[in-house]
Amino acid sequence: MGGVTQDDTPLDPFLDDPNDPAQLLDDVEPVEPLTEDERVEILADLEELQRFRRILEPRGMDGVLVECGDCGELHYFAWDLMAANLRSLLRDGRTHVHEPAFSPDPAAYVTWDYARGYTDAFSSLR
Repeated sequence: MGGVTQDDTPLDPFLDDPNDPAQLLDDVEPVEPLTEDERVEILADLEELQRFRRILEPRGMDGVLVECGDCGELHYFAWDLMAANLRSLLRDGRTHVHEPAFSPDPAAYVTWDYARGYTDAFSSLR
């Protein structure tokens, strides 16, 4: 299960720009490498996310919502963005900064636990 990850993050618009405003930011602390157990868990999450999408997207669900541990607010992740975040965790040990969903319809997003329960129930009916 160690597979190759796809780099689908957007290109930095200031790449190779000597006036990159990010130079004003503090250096980011180095990231601890993932353990093999963490890698296995993230790969399992990616597989589970694909299953969620396959079953829930045709039923009008746009993605998953996650309560942010930092700000306490709900963050809406479209299927592709959540998958990109998980691949980024595998590759870099952290997720990249991204734009929040623009005016998401809260009814079109489900929690991870809800998605798991729904897809498990759906699969048991087949």
